[in-house]
Amino acid sequence: MSLKKVRVRFAPSPTGPLHMGGVRTALFNYLFAKQHGGDFILRIEDTDSARHVPGAERYIIDSIHWCGMKFNEGVGVGGPHVPYRQSERKAIYLKYAKQLVASGNAYYAFDTPEALNKLRAEYEAKKETFIYSYSIRNKMDTSLNMSDELLKERLAKDKWVVRFKMPENEVVSINDIIRDVVTVNTNTLDDKVLFKSVDMLPTYHLANIVDDKLMEITHVIRGEEWLPSLPLHVLLYRAFGWEETMPRFAHLSLLLKPDGKGKLSKRDGDRLGFPVFPLEWKSPTGEISRGYREDGYFPEAFVNLLALLGWNSGTEQELFTMDELIKLFSLERVIKSGARFNPDKAKWFNQQYMKQKPNKGLALLYQPILKEKGIEKSDKYVAAVCGLIKERATFISDFWDLSSYFFVAPATYDEKVVKEFWKEDTSIWMLKIAEIIKSIEPFDKEKAEHETHEWIKSNELSMGQVMNAFRLCVVGASMGPSMFEIAALLGKDEVVSRIEKAVEILK
Repeated sequence: MSLKKVRVRFAPSPTGPLHMGGVRTALFNYLFAKQHGGDFILRIEDTDSARHVPGAERYIIDSIHWCGMKFNEGVGVGGPHVPYRQSERKAIYLKYAKQLVASGNAYYAFDTPEALNKLRAEYEAKKETFIYSYSIRNKMDTSLNMSDELLKERLAKDKWVVRFKMPENEVVSINDIIRDVVTVNTNTLDDKVLFKSVDMLPTYHLANIVDDKLMEITHVIRGEEWLPSLPLHVLLYRAFGWEETMPRFAHLSLLLKPDGKGKLSKRDGDRLGFPVFPLEWKSPTGEISRGYREDGYFPEAFVNLLALLGWNSGTEQELFTMDELIKLFSLERVIKSGARFNPDKAKWFNQQYMKQKPNKGLALLYQPILKEKGIEKSDKYVAAVCGLIKERATFISDFWDLSSYFFVAPATYDEKVVKEFWKEDTSIWMLKIAEIIKSIEPFDKEKAEHETHEWIKSNELSMGQVMNAFRLCVVGASMGPSMFEIAALLGKDEVVSRIEKAVEILK
């Protein structure tokens, strides 16, 4: 017997920018699908028209693409189950809502918002929780209490909703891939609204189940916040007679604040100085939220850090390519407890990827910064600079502070370094090093280092004292890679010129 092809969906609502927790959900779906040779589908669940935010759908798609994930089907891609926006599928859902009513698994309710608010207030006054369930449904304004003739009349003139008829006192047990068996008694659950006549749109619960069925979804991998809805969804599959083809469920743990106390939110990022969105987001009101891309993170580093938030490979390895993640990923190794986000670790990931990047590629990223400063240098030269400084950088934006002296001679000199290393005879030593540098032909790193060190040793001078003064002349501060790597790249004329200028200023 052949196994059914794995089909998963990422189904966000365009109610705002995609949080990094949402990106992690997409990533885990993507890794699972690719590992099993399956399909990764994008479905936009936009039935909540009141909360729709302009630009959010485009943002979601751009974010997933930036991370290197491609959809097999969905919005912007197409496929055999078009359309993939729920708002464009609205004609589909009423049929299924009516089917549930006809089978006795749902009913029409005509309660007005005012009546429901009054009832809630009465329960609150008695310090009780109002639940629209088996205990009160027969006392409410519903099709359960009226003739067919009256129902037909009310459906024609009044606003109504379809509510699921939650079974009474039934134990529902569901096997979650991550959380094992989840058990709930239906008496704790309410009769959820499935469809609304006011906009002729389904709620999330009905649309979600119908679309997963019609799109042949085999696994639903989603956030922990949907765990309370799981019993209802399983009961809906059962009510439709689809239990045999119901997808398997896996509920991912939350991303937690850096201190581990509660769910990570945008406010935590604003407060502690890190982004919580993949890309910069500008809201319709003009508010700007930082993005990992704009903050200088490589997409590979962002994906890597997300993969390890709640999942581990069972090894000591921390750096994974996308192909390695696809090969190693398993839902069984996803933890049940929340995953604490560490912004410093996020920077560490970017540092590691910075070190691995080819110098030519880094040069192309650095060139726009140099051009803004009016500096024109060849890609070859800039690539050589990148090769010398990238080990010390976290972001491309760090490059100028780490390497400005490769492009502009120092105009000032670090006072602390001057005080510590510039002594009475330092000017004489520096001019001697300038002579040595001038005499080396052809000029290269090895010869310059050998000749300079031999002179320092033969004159019984302090290597640290002389070399720090030499660095001060050329760099202007106590920073940077090997002095002779710097000198070789700058060239001997530039090095000599900088020594002579420093001696003139500091003597």
